[in-house]
Amino acid sequence: MTWLTAAELDALLAAPDRRTWTGRRDHAMLLLAAQTGLRASELTGVRIADIQLGAGAHVSTLGKGRRERVTPLTDTTVKTIAVWLRERAGSPGDPLFPTRTGDTLTRDALARRLTKHAAAAATSCPSLRTKTISPHVLRHTAAMRLLHAGIDTSVIALWLGHAEIQTTQVYLHADLQIKEQALARAAPIDSTPGRYRPPDTLLAFLEAL
Repeated sequence: MTWLTAAELDALLAAPDRRTWTGRRDHAMLLLAAQTGLRASELTGVRIADIQLGAGAHVSTLGKGRRERVTPLTDTTVKTIAVWLRERAGSPGDPLFPTRTGDTLTRDALARRLTKHAAAAATSCPSLRTKTISPHVLRHTAAMRLLHAGIDTSVIALWLGHAEIQTTQVYLHADLQIKEQALARAAPIDSTPGRYRPPDTLLAFLEAL
């Protein structure tokens, strides 16, 4: 399973050219994906009306199995989406992240945009060259960020819209694998195994009590 480190995610989010309309759209879109963990179809299907930026800011989605869920938004995401909405305008039923012609962005188009930005980001963050970045990688990234923040897997399951909590256990196993790899690289603690054997002087003292 692949996910992005904090440095890799920062590089990816910085890659879109925000001097352009598509760059500003892509930056907002990638930020929303990485923070919420939406599936590709959920992300491209978000409508303007699905975004609530007031108190209790969130995005509403209709996900796998036609299950509805509400995902909270961070302050950074709220500010970014608010700026994008002012530029994007449109009606409540319009897609939040449209094409230049106003149509809904396809999953293939989303994947192509992500591949392009990942390639650009790799110039400043070489570790990205070893990873194949797909929309699902952003979903994994959101899950791992929650896990590292100490969020219980049952909450992460609700966050991601998993029907079964067992599905979320894969993130625990992946996190444990990373920790085991780190442990293997660490210098071993210099300690001699075995039972404690008191010196003869201590034994003599105890026998004399």
